[in-house]
Amino acid sequence: MTKTSSMASDLTDKKSTQTPAPQSGAKPIWRKLWPVAVLLAGLVFAWSAGVLDFLSFDTLRENRDILRDFVTSKPVSSVITFMAIYAVSVALSLPIGSLLTIAGGFMFGVWLGTAYVVIAATLGAVIVYLAARYALYDLMHAKAGNAIRKMEKGFAEDALSYLMVLRLIPIFPFWLVNLVPALLGVKIRSFVLGTIVGIIPGTFVYVSIGDGLGALFDQGKTPDLGVIFEPRILTPIIGLAVLAMLPVAYKKLRKNKNRIPSNE
Repeated sequence: MTKTSSMASDLTDKKSTQTPAPQSGAKPIWRKLWPVAVLLAGLVFAWSAGVLDFLSFDTLRENRDILRDFVTSKPVSSVITFMAIYAVSVALSLPIGSLLTIAGGFMFGVWLGTAYVVIAATLGAVIVYLAARYALYDLMHAKAGNAIRKMEKGFAEDALSYLMVLRLIPIFPFWLVNLVPALLGVKIRSFVLGTIVGIIPGTFVYVSIGDGLGALFDQGKTPDLGVIFEPRILTPIIGLAVLAMLPVAYKKLRKNKNRIPSNE
């Protein structure tokens, strides 16, 4: 064998060893999107089955004695059932959170009702977060590219503060605040903590309404769901949101201060 042919053989061997093994094809799109597809299917089923029409103040009024007896006779089952219904409703993004929160106050009182609602709402929110993170995160980053990465970086630096503000002030729908952090790469620890702390004030307000629901029913009245937007309620919540943003403001102030060139 000549020297030239030997070198060619060596190069061929190197190429063969360096060439990566052919990878299996990418997962079909449905294998990535199935968690979101399941939630959407559940949402469609709930709408078509008339769940939203069934859950109303009239239903609570007509069944309040049954609910009270259920809580009294089967305290553990009543808590598990309520929390399961609440978590599923949040996971399916059904617009009945305020009604269920009031029902929680009606069934369990202010303190226990607040605890059960916060835990169940957080569980439902985590389901949406995980489904969106698994199904849509890679797709969103592949399509949006650098734009989404810049948003991700800015949000991730103060994710907890931003999440608390979004949870405290009821401007954006609850389902949207479950979805966006998953697409912006917020860590699940920050998501859970921000959700728990951020929803406590609003939950407490609606649970307190539910605690007095029986008296309202006796008067032939129904609660005002817009009560949280009244100044006496909303002002303290906005104050908490401002406090939550103080770490963000402090970081920005320090950055700007460090950018100012020294005169020395």
